Amino acid sequence: MGDTKRSGAGPSGHDLLRLATAGSVDDGKSTLVGRLLYDTKSVLADQLEAVERASKSTDGEPDLSLLVDGLRSEREQGITIDVAYRYFATPRRSFVLADTPGHVQYTRNTVTGASTAALAVLLVDARHGVVEQTRRHTAVMALLRVPRLVLAVNKIDLVDYDEATYLTITKEFRDHAVALGYAEDAVVTIPVSAKKGDNVVVGSDRTPWHDGPTLLDHLETVPVDGPDEAAPFRFPVQTVIRPRSAELPDYRGYAGLVAAGSVSVGDEVVVLPDGQRTTVEGIDRYTSSLDAASAGDSVVLRLAHDLGIARGAVIVAAGSAPEPVTEFTATLAWLHDKPLTPGRRLLVKHGTHTVQAMITAVEDRLDIQTLALDADPGTLEINDIGHVAITVAEPLPLDDYDTVAATGSFLVIDPQAGDTLAAGLVGRPLVATPVDA
Repeated sequence: MGDTKRSGAGPSGHDLLRLATAGSVDDGKSTLVGRLLYDTKSVLADQLEAVERASKSTDGEPDLSLLVDGLRSEREQGITIDVAYRYFATPRRSFVLADTPGHVQYTRNTVTGASTAALAVLLVDARHGVVEQTRRHTAVMALLRVPRLVLAVNKIDLVDYDEATYLTITKEFRDHAVALGYAEDAVVTIPVSAKKGDNVVVGSDRTPWHDGPTLLDHLETVPVDGPDEAAPFRFPVQTVIRPRSAELPDYRGYAGLVAAGSVSVGDEVVVLPDGQRTTVEGIDRYTSSLDAASAGDSVVLRLAHDLGIARGAVIVAAGSAPEPVTEFTATLAWLHDKPLTPGRRLLVKHGTHTVQAMITAVEDRLDIQTLALDADPGTLEINDIGHVAITVAEPLPLDDYDTVAATGSFLVIDPQAGDTLAAGLVGRPLVATPVDA
């Protein structure tokens, strides 16, 4: 979590859109992604031949889901269990697609896949409409501040391309998304049949009542926000570079990824949590030097003063340094089958720094159906989203997630098993508003 690079320049120099897919099992995510790859001619001939050989389809059409269900266990179970990243391009835009699993037990993978997405494509089966998993995925997207949503009402052929069914699903989903904070124009719905190809890449004459774009038309033209270079500069230090070679006897640099904002040579910065001040003397990358670096750039900073900086420190802009804290509130998406109970000792991984922590209170829990916040629920069960109070053993330079997502997010880790237990966002970024309120 925490990569602010949701969009930017693609490998061919034109716009890059990062998107994620999500939906319930058997809603047809893999077939939809396969259709996108197939109809945009992003499939190699030998891949297609392999799919045609392996396809169990009896209607003469290749099973396009096999293009993305690459894991044998997925094929055996018929579900997608891991995040699979796909890369494709059209003449208008490049895409990085995170195909996330649909089964409820793999919601953690949905969180991973959506954390860098500028747009999410949610699928529903037209025969079943909006279901609990649809509501959960929409809440996760809202929580992670995924800017835009597309609802693909799939398998529209199985309801005889019925407009009334589509409109009923559209209204229910829009009401839910708006209640979670989405603007009306940030949500688009499209009737599709991934298997037949209706409205995925090519418009369908079987849905004459749909006057909107195809899915690909929308993906190619939807506005996307670039890296938020206006955000304050944040640079978690990954490692200290000291070659001590004959050529570089005194070189000391701090390597990492610019998580937010930008930095230039000569800028005054603060090193947290200690609060030491200095200026940027140089910015290096590979064998060259830069005048400036911005969000998404991996660079080495050289500083004017010889400071005691180690992995885990965060170098920030001097005028916007957050106050390191040991107690804070956060929104957690609990991802483990062992429930969260207050008083449990855990680890919090913030950027490149991991500290001991304790959840001191579970303040509320989001009801996925009503979007009401249940006060003092006692625990968070797997896939629950709620607000908690946390105490950490060492001060952390936290930002509010709404201000700087990169340093406003963290992971909660089991100290014994090393499992990721939860994704955390500092502050109260999820503001649920019941539809009837």
